[in-house]
Amino acid sequence: MTVPTGRRERKKAATRQKIADTALRLFLERGYESVGIRDVAAEADVAVTTLFSHFASKEALVFEQDDDFEQRLTHAVTGRAPHEPLIPALRREIQALVSHCTADSAAPIWRMIDASRALREYEDSMRLRHAESLATAISADPGLPQTTTACRTLARFVIDAYSLAREAPDPKAAVDEIFRMIEAAWEVT
Repeated sequence: MTVPTGRRERKKAATRQKIADTALRLFLERGYESVGIRDVAAEADVAVTTLFSHFASKEALVFEQDDDFEQRLTHAVTGRAPHEPLIPALRREIQALVSHCTADSAAPIWRMIDASRALREYEDSMRLRHAESLATAISADPGLPQTTTACRTLARFVIDAYSLAREAPDPKAAVDEIFRMIEAAWEVT
């Protein structure tokens, strides 16, 4: 995540983080469905309008690192070294994201997400959006002369690799197994 440089940007980032941290704490203490937006705003000592200026919905409070996740994925494509193969760059990024999201401290959050239909649906729509952003980054790379369909397919597989590995008993081994299949499929396109 980019660190804000100006005072105003730092204050905005701190307010955003305070709201997200407060929301997550309340959701885990009381249950996601039992906490309203007004509860979060009051506890974070901000106006509801301030909360909505940082987060578009209640679900977005749980997935507050959504933009960072999406940027990291596209940067794995656009920021890789010249002549560095695509699939290993994506594998490294997914492995890092899975490691972060499978830490013991993340388990209560994933249980909360799994228990909430609204959060599962939000996560599904978020994954589709991430896949489209990733596909756009892949198809824009002049060194990767692939069809739009191939780029979109690869992006979906990469996003699904994250979800499948996160749920696996051995996430690292799952990422390795999944990416061997992805790499084999990419090589034949």
